[in-house]
Amino acid sequence: MRNFTFVAAQSLSEAVSALASAGPTGRPLAGGTDILVQMREGRRVVDTLVDIKKIPELSTLSYTPGAGLRLGAAVPCYRIYEDPHVQRHYSALVDCTSLVGSVGIQGRATVGGNLCTSSPAADTIPALIVLGATCRIASSHGERSVPVEQFCTGPGRNHLKPGELLVEVDIPEPALHSGAYSLRFIPRNEMDIAVVNAAAQVQLDPSGERILAGRVAVGAVAPTPLFVEEAQALLHSAPPSEETYERVAYAAQRAAAPITDMRGTKEQRYHLVGVLVKRALRGAVERARSNR
Repeated sequence: MRNFTFVAAQSLSEAVSALASAGPTGRPLAGGTDILVQMREGRRVVDTLVDIKKIPELSTLSYTPGAGLRLGAAVPCYRIYEDPHVQRHYSALVDCTSLVGSVGIQGRATVGGNLCTSSPAADTIPALIVLGATCRIASSHGERSVPVEQFCTGPGRNHLKPGELLVEVDIPEPALHSGAYSLRFIPRNEMDIAVVNAAAQVQLDPSGERILAGRVAVGAVAPTPLFVEEAQALLHSAPPSEETYERVAYAAQRAAAPITDMRGTKEQRYHLVGVLVKRALRGAVERARSNR
């Protein structure tokens, strides 16, 4: 690993100032489970590493009824899936954060880091997409917001410009009679990268027999985690039936552009998109009915 400057930032202004001074080779450090490995292997050139773990805004995990969830970029996974408000209102977040690496990794790895690594196979991003999450980004010039489905721009690339920092992810209050579900397929039970992952969110009418709205996302089948926009129209006013799930799964397969690599063939991935989207929809509907 090459030499680098380490800055232990105590405030948001100190962090963005340090990143602005560092330019393109400055990077924040939250859990470090991705960036330190990339630096050691020479896959990421970093001259300044800015530790953000002690910045209050980035360690916020708070739920406000009617407003939703504020999730700081430096909050580790275990705090998320152990939080009673997350467990009650954001089950899909529990699904995906409990899949990141091993239990030991979950003690350090963060959703903010998972977003900023911007892997097409990221465990948490499909769930954040279907939950309608928004990224709050800060720099020395001010702040801006980007929907999670627009944040990643390519493998390992995202909307962050040099000097910018992801501060938090804001997730709206779930609608009445709604539920979300996230899952993945891997060859092993843990410590592996998804061959395909998927998430779905649905809102049912009070009877539970019609879908008022829904969102679907899949991962590891395109250059970025993929928001399946056509699914919204297909789910609107549709019955929560196998026929509906089949149509949405087929739309997700059409939107996907998988490749063959050491973890799976593109044909396998096309098949898995259909399987996992249907499972995610069934799980989301079941949770929505239990939330009535």
